[in-house]
Amino acid sequence: MSVDTESDLTGQLRRALVAADPRLSKFNPLGRILAHDDFDSGTHGWCELLGNYDGNGNLDTVDDHMRDFRPPQLSACNFFDIGTHGTLGGTYALKLATRPYPGHTAVAIRRLTMSGRGRVQLETYFAFKAEATLGADPANDSFGDVVWDGNLHPSEAQFGALTVATDLCGDGGVRYHTVARYQNTDLDHRLTRRWMYPVVPEPTPREHLEGKIKLGYAADFTAPNPEDWHPFGEPQELCYNEVPTKINWHYLRWVVDTAARKNVELQINDRVMDMSDVPVPIYEDRYESLENLLNFYFSVRTHSSVRNFLYLDSVLISVDW
Repeated sequence: MSVDTESDLTGQLRRALVAADPRLSKFNPLGRILAHDDFDSGTHGWCELLGNYDGNGNLDTVDDHMRDFRPPQLSACNFFDIGTHGTLGGTYALKLATRPYPGHTAVAIRRLTMSGRGRVQLETYFAFKAEATLGADPANDSFGDVVWDGNLHPSEAQFGALTVATDLCGDGGVRYHTVARYQNTDLDHRLTRRWMYPVVPEPTPREHLEGKIKLGYAADFTAPNPEDWHPFGEPQELCYNEVPTKINWHYLRWVVDTAARKNVELQINDRVMDMSDVPVPIYEDRYESLENLLNFYFSVRTHSSVRNFLYLDSVLISVDW
């Protein structure tokens, strides 16, 4: 049997095994699965992002904008009106919840390392919501540019943005982030529904310690200046489904290339967006102790005084190395 034939048979067998497993068949992984995180069985290493602190363990030295990100939690997607909603494939999702403070962010990070270079793919099913509010609050009738009409709900304009990103380093301390953000509304609560990327590297604790930058509470830690966010692709309306207690799951597939240090493509449901021309800013300085860093994070950011939620049904990370 030739090597090519053996390789083809191996590929067919792998695809058959993936297709036969209902937990995996909803994904389309690359050749090697690094992690399959089904949150029915726990948080699987997705944890709160906390900024660096000094050698004395003094948490007061954590940067102001990072000390209150809030940890992810397991959630059955419970709501006041229907009770337990549940997830796409089980009972529990990983839930990120902001505080009800404009600009506040919640982050979940997964820390791995690279055993090779090449394409890395992250897949998930996600849902996003603003918190349901009750009472005579005028926000229940209108908010931003959304007015209740029996179909559109004002809470849709109360959701700010969700982000998926990496933190990568290797080859002698070369560090960079690849980032894709769905901006649902701008800071004035107008619906924008566009995908964006930053043109500057994410500020780091070392840069803060060196006095190069200082961010306050609830600053945008990925790229603080709104002008440093640029759109890519066409605007995309996602399925909010009328009220803040209806959950609809969206498929996300994102590919980056760690050999070329480039974005490749982003798929959201049936739309595939070419990201090969989306630039990836690299830090001018080199970073030690981060060789082969392969981190992933999701974040949710509110632009209003209403809590914002991001739910992840499950996550699969695969590579072609």
